[in-house]
Amino acid sequence: MPRLSEVLAELDTLWPPERAEQWDAVGTVCGDPDASVTRVLFAVDPVQDIVDEAVELGAELIVTHHPLYLRGTTTVAASTFKGRAVHTLIKHDIALHVAHTNADTADPGVSDALAGALGLRIVRPLVPDPTDPAGRRGLGRICELDRPATLRDFAARVAHRLPATAQGIRIAGDPAALVRTVAVSGGSGDSLFDQVRAAGVDAFVTADLRHHPVSEATHHSPLGLVDAAHWATEWPWCEQAAAQLDEISDRHGWDLRVHVSKTVTDPWSAHLSSGAPN
Repeated sequence: MPRLSEVLAELDTLWPPERAEQWDAVGTVCGDPDASVTRVLFAVDPVQDIVDEAVELGAELIVTHHPLYLRGTTTVAASTFKGRAVHTLIKHDIALHVAHTNADTADPGVSDALAGALGLRIVRPLVPDPTDPAGRRGLGRICELDRPATLRDFAARVAHRLPATAQGIRIAGDPAALVRTVAVSGGSGDSLFDQVRAAGVDAFVTADLRHHPVSEATHHSPLGLVDAAHWATEWPWCEQAAAQLDEISDRHGWDLRVHVSKTVTDPWSAHLSSGAPN
């Protein structure tokens, strides 16, 4: 069985920490480099439910997309939400490793996994990484549908293929408009409207869309917007990343047991349609 340091070295090859944004907090949060690893759990969020799941599984390593401490802290007291997670991790000898913006722009990355989950053909990155001569890395992806569909029907495909959440799927734009090309970006994507419009696509699938950017975007162009829950757009990456580690384990003869958490850590718990009853 491999040591934690060996597994982490391979993960850093998949998602080099130097490719993360400067504001990001990626890499290993806790863990003994010399400890043995037999089970790994992938998840989006490093919350207590995921930590408890790892304890129950007997996993020695959790790999999450979101950082535990993005802006730093002055305490890991167990009386705090995140401190309790840290205490549980250390008490049970579980390491935590984060791949965030370095996984967003990887090849394959978070948006490749999202496009794959939606059955889209990837054409190119939405925002190419200028340091990649092959032109495959970058933020977001430009994709094509296998056949044209109305925005309503395409959004129904998104709703069917992504994990269920309380939010579900929201649409902005003409539901009857035809969609042939799509931009996708896992996680919050309303900072990318300029690049999406420049790409000339018919629709954009992302998460966390806000009122004013959406209002401006729909007045600028007939672009269709499909807004899903943040967690749901990034969860497919967990399956993709787990498959990558499985392949590495097989190549090295490590015999790792790699798991993907199906625990829904999206924070919203219910959705009610607004409006007076009939």
